[in-house]
Amino acid sequence: MHDYISVDHLKFLLHEYLRAPQRLSEVDAYEGFDAEAFDMVVEAAEQIGDAHLFPHYTIMDREKATCENGVVWTHPVLKDGLTAMAEGGWISATAPLALGGQEMPTVLNNAGSMIFMAANGNIAAYAHLTVGASNLILHYASDELKNRYLPPMYGGQFQGTMALTEPQAGSSLSDITATAKLLGDGSYAIRGQKIYISGGDHAAADNVVHLLLARIEGAAPGTRGISLFVVPKLRPDGEGWISNDVLTAGIYGKMGQKGYVAAHLMFGENEDTIGYLVGEPHQGLKYMFGMMNEARIGTGIMATGSAAAAYYAALKYAKERPQGRHPSQKDPSQPQVTIIEHADVRRMLLMQKSIVEGSMAMLLEASLWSDLAQHATGDVQREAYLLLELLTPIIKTFPSEYGTQSVMQAMQVLGGAGYCNDFPIEQYYRDIRVNAIYEGTTGIHGMDLLGRKVLMEDGAALRSLAGRMMSDIEASAKTFPIEARDLGAAAHQLESITRHLGSVYQQQGPESYLADATLYLDYFGLVVIAWHWLRMGQTAQAKLDDGDGAFAESFYRGKVATMQYFFEYELSKISGLATRLLSKRAITLELDPAFIN
Repeated sequence: MHDYISVDHLKFLLHEYLRAPQRLSEVDAYEGFDAEAFDMVVEAAEQIGDAHLFPHYTIMDREKATCENGVVWTHPVLKDGLTAMAEGGWISATAPLALGGQEMPTVLNNAGSMIFMAANGNIAAYAHLTVGASNLILHYASDELKNRYLPPMYGGQFQGTMALTEPQAGSSLSDITATAKLLGDGSYAIRGQKIYISGGDHAAADNVVHLLLARIEGAAPGTRGISLFVVPKLRPDGEGWISNDVLTAGIYGKMGQKGYVAAHLMFGENEDTIGYLVGEPHQGLKYMFGMMNEARIGTGIMATGSAAAAYYAALKYAKERPQGRHPSQKDPSQPQVTIIEHADVRRMLLMQKSIVEGSMAMLLEASLWSDLAQHATGDVQREAYLLLELLTPIIKTFPSEYGTQSVMQAMQVLGGAGYCNDFPIEQYYRDIRVNAIYEGTTGIHGMDLLGRKVLMEDGAALRSLAGRMMSDIEASAKTFPIEARDLGAAAHQLESITRHLGSVYQQQGPESYLADATLYLDYFGLVVIAWHWLRMGQTAQAKLDDGDGAFAESFYRGKVATMQYFFEYELSKISGLATRLLSKRAITLELDPAFIN
């Protein structure tokens, strides 16, 4: 175990819980990625995290990024970290062999990403952005654009971004006003502003390649008229590169992630910004949303990384810090005990462990579904696709929301020390908070889950998930009867709540149906994580019974104990959520906004 992540837990998930190498061995695309290869890749990521990322986490916060005269300066360690990740093949890991990639399974690549985000999300996030942008180019752009931009992006010389948000259009992308005017050579003159653009400019990159949404002149209003463009900071000119009239108006003074730039960008202020169409006109939003599962899983990984690092810092502190005595021992002449000896501290640590490890399990299984959805066939492919689509709102939001609560508990374990920058907890607390906003706020994802995902294909995804849960509950009933019973009751109640809300939709319309979608998302997320914990507990107990597990007995007993904690302390919270979701009162919907004063 490191000070920021448990590689043993990652290996447990990959090999014993998900059996990822065995399951992917049946997929031709991943031939060669056996159990030994999985371990080698995880250990390579661990080495990069230890040497090039984790040591620089605090300094990037203390010596934050700045913008001077339109030039963005980041700490020099950013260049070292990105170079190490690029040279290690991590930016091109999932890319085709023909382009210098490894065609690595997503589940394995994301295990590496988990290590990087826990070690230093302020560096790893830049690489993650470039991966997302390069994937859009790879899937949808012309060969000319691929050949021009992918090699330097994979090599870490060019930064990639996704430039969507505008001052008047956040999640409502149908309202974007950036324009594209067709020029005689087939390129486009771009004009507009983009805000909150992560990685939007920095001196550690030779060039920045923006994947930008804009509306071609004369295109239809709304989402139907949006196109996607490659808009580089520097554009090609003969054998070299010249300015492309992309100006940095400034960077935002964020609450956290002070080493990870968010820029306000101006395109075409001097009428000299050139963009290159990706794919077909008016298909930009379709292309962008084609990569959204990847981006939302990535946000969950980023949040889980911060929560993991905070947890292991708190655990280390709790094992070393003497404070007080047991309530039954009042003799001041007796030595103090370390704070992990106190039941309430153990509760806080178990809360963190349950959120961090449960989130990791969910994220890596989602990554495995992504692999199967892309490369498997028949029923396996279809079910993987349905489950990934259904659970993506939870995959993104649960680690973001509950991860923030987890870091809060880490700060509480340290007490006053946690609030001070002598320890990294206060930075983790500031850094993780934005993940509940990235890639859509929690409310947006609640409406996505209830308004779209549970209804898709006449509820086929929901039925598939319910069938899997019931099968696992039955398989665990003898080993863990209490937890199996509780998860069964929670799953049945979730079904009843969904039916109830369906009747609300029929009788009262979509406004009433979606009014408490965020609470529905919360309930659903707790049930999904409980499902993962029941299965992890079952896996760990089987290893204890057989005596042939890869890890120490205390490792598996810790898994069982954490499972029991989650059911007793976290899953039990659904009762209050259920009461609200089944209520017929519509207080927030009926309230006159003038009364909120």
